[in-house]
Amino acid sequence: MTEITLTHGEARATIALLGAEARQWRVAGRDLMWPGDPAIWSDISPILYPVVGWTRNGEERVDGRRYPLGLHGFARFEAFAVESSTADFARLTLRDDARTRAVYPFAFALAVEYRLSADALALAIEVANPGAVIAPYACGLHPGFRWPLGAEGREGALVRFDQLERPEVPLIAPGGLIGKTTRPIPLQGRELKLTDALFAHDALCFLDCASRSLAFVDASGASITMEYPSFPHAALWTRPGAPFLCLEAWTGYSDPDGFEGELIDKPGMRALEPGTRARHEARFVFRPE
Repeated sequence: MTEITLTHGEARATIALLGAEARQWRVAGRDLMWPGDPAIWSDISPILYPVVGWTRNGEERVDGRRYPLGLHGFARFEAFAVESSTADFARLTLRDDARTRAVYPFAFALAVEYRLSADALALAIEVANPGAVIAPYACGLHPGFRWPLGAEGREGALVRFDQLERPEVPLIAPGGLIGKTTRPIPLQGRELKLTDALFAHDALCFLDCASRSLAFVDASGASITMEYPSFPHAALWTRPGAPFLCLEAWTGYSDPDGFEGELIDKPGMRALEPGTRARHEARFVFRPE
């Protein structure tokens, strides 16, 4: 078995065991996730763990030793096991082994849950530390949705935040690192009109944002709302001209430009005590108009 299919009435979702990645989400016959294209972006909805974003020179430091822990970590490349499932629910799990410890020298038990309803796909990432030392980690969601959602084309789409946000985002430094300066973005109140020019310099990262939900609304009036109550950071990303928009929720983010410290000291990392676990939940809700 390489994937699991969830159903709830007219809703359907397909989850790949490789990476615990949602590969399809359909509501009433409408495909909402972009199908993927290796010529543009080969992923569809990767799970990010145990780091989010880029690392300096593709590595992180633990107790003075360097480990090749690159972009978004390794969970998206690993085969998960199905711990439990019903018609509309699945819990997939991954544990550390010799391969993961070569790049991230910590014990962990990672679970990704999906629950499908008539108009929503809910996700949870649960991280447990069965080891004897504190385990630093970050995790995130990175789903790509079709842009446009309807037949009206890409023009006229916007993102609406549930709170007022700062009209600026960090500049992305060389290597994908979080820059020390910011660039303005054309927020009008809580709304941001989407254009390719916005993404000419990579993702829009809303670090420590006020909002805990945001809605991607296209010209047809169809929308996908991302509710992310237990993630402090959000991001929007696409490649200019590409037919998708990623709505991302993160607990951490890329190395800041100039950061050369230990992984546990990296801004945005969580320190998970031995014998404890943490849970991070989000929900994506589709409205046809």
